[in-house]
Amino acid sequence: MDIRLKALFVHLLTATGAVLSMLAMLAAVQEEWSLMFLWLVVALVVDGIDGPLARRYEVTRNWPTYDGVLMDLIIDYLTYVFIPAYALFKSGLLPGWTGWIAIILIVYGSVIYFSDTRMKTQDCSFAGFPACWNMVVLVLFALHPNFWVMLAIILALTAAMFTNLKFIHPVRTARWRAVSLPVALAWTGFAGWAAWVDFHPESWAHWGLAATSVYLLGAGVAQQLIQPRGGAGAQA
Repeated sequence: MDIRLKALFVHLLTATGAVLSMLAMLAAVQEEWSLMFLWLVVALVVDGIDGPLARRYEVTRNWPTYDGVLMDLIIDYLTYVFIPAYALFKSGLLPGWTGWIAIILIVYGSVIYFSDTRMKTQDCSFAGFPACWNMVVLVLFALHPNFWVMLAIILALTAAMFTNLKFIHPVRTARWRAVSLPVALAWTGFAGWAAWVDFHPESWAHWGLAATSVYLLGAGVAQQLIQPRGGAGAQA
């Protein structure tokens, strides 16, 4: 197949995220939370695949008519931020004023973060928490901690978006990728499993989600603290 057509098909694959976000939103409106998260997990898988394909087929050069970065950001805001924030509020996990604070902070802070030209570090990690609220809210649905704990987590991660704390990209951050990528794949599997069993409190998937989430949240900060071999400082 001609490489230009392959580049076009990558754009079309990215665009399926819009359909997946609509399916997730329809499930959310019906308060079918498990189905909503299953669609969001599928969208996360597509988002993980289309990036490497876009780089492989050089979509900006071979099919520049469509702006894949812009398309990806639009879809990411829907699937990473807007729909999970709606679910968090509508589900009642955060009652009353706590829910209002959470959704305002999430949607407002995230749109500013998404437009920040400094969000990527030199090693293709993220400077600040990368607004992956789809992952955070799914874990909150699964583990169901006290609502004060939930609010504290949301406040801390919102603040972390505007810091120089490093958060890895499991695919693009080369350092520790041999660990990070399998952990990210495991997180995706645990997330799908947890949603499939309707977040049953006795599901082992919850333990897997907790363990993999701790790694994905903390690996970048650990890289900043632990000097790489050769004496070079960790990227900020």
